[in-house]
Amino acid sequence: MQKKGKTQTPVQLKDVALSSIADKKGKNVVCLNMTKITSSICDYFVICEGDSTVQVETIAKAVEEAIFKATGEHVYHREGFANAEWILLDYVDIVVHIFQPHVRKFYNLESLWADAETEEIAVEREFKHV
Repeated sequence: MQKKGKTQTPVQLKDVALSSIADKKGKNVVCLNMTKITSSICDYFVICEGDSTVQVETIAKAVEEAIFKATGEHVYHREGFANAEWILLDYVDIVVHIFQPHVRKFYNLESLWADAETEEIAVEREFKHV
């Protein structure tokens, strides 16, 4: 479902988004592969959590900056920055959802799109030096 004139693939956009989420310590990261669902609105949903409004906003800004830097692609539509409980970044081919935990639990997107292949993304944990 790649937009005309784009040189990067949805997989490249997804990988850049996942990397920037990991850099900002996003939690409970899941990627829903929607490519086999005929009625899907995009190729991938990337879903993660931040512990506070500040972290949710920081993750969203990091994703935008990283994707622009890597691909030159601007976000097509963005919303949720006013209260930063659920920020949505729509890149047409991928949609990134950054939630606070209580909002993610309420909307439960993974259940809503249960037909999609789900990939849980392991984020490297930070170990303290002793």
